[in-house]
Amino acid sequence: MASVRTLVVEDHPLFIQFLCSELEKNGCQIIAQAADGLDAVKKAEELKPDLILLDLGLPKLNGIEVLRRVHKLCPESKILVVSQDSSSEIVQAALRLGANGYLLKSDAADLQLAVDAVLQGKEFISGRR
Repeated sequence: MASVRTLVVEDHPLFIQFLCSELEKNGCQIIAQAADGLDAVKKAEELKPDLILLDLGLPKLNGIEVLRRVHKLCPESKILVVSQDSSSEIVQAALRLGANGYLLKSDAADLQLAVDAVLQGKEFISGRR
């Protein structure tokens, strides 16, 4: 499989380090990182990544609004939300706005399963098998 061009959007330095490390082990090429929502939208529009990992709790522009904008700007990009928010309303809103999957940070051990599913065009939601 060709290297998957990936944008990682996360504002916690240790978690972004974990995500990047795990993704690179599994064939993803990290083309950019963003720690706030405005930067995420700018980088997504500029780089048109294959895959975007998106936290929802972001400074400057919340993740739901980032998702709404990025989905319109980069309709070909697969978007995996990686969040600590487990409320069904937020999960459903994210999927409605264009997310291809939703991974809870507490289920980070399933990161590769989630990425694989999303890249194969399948919907992934934490806790559903």
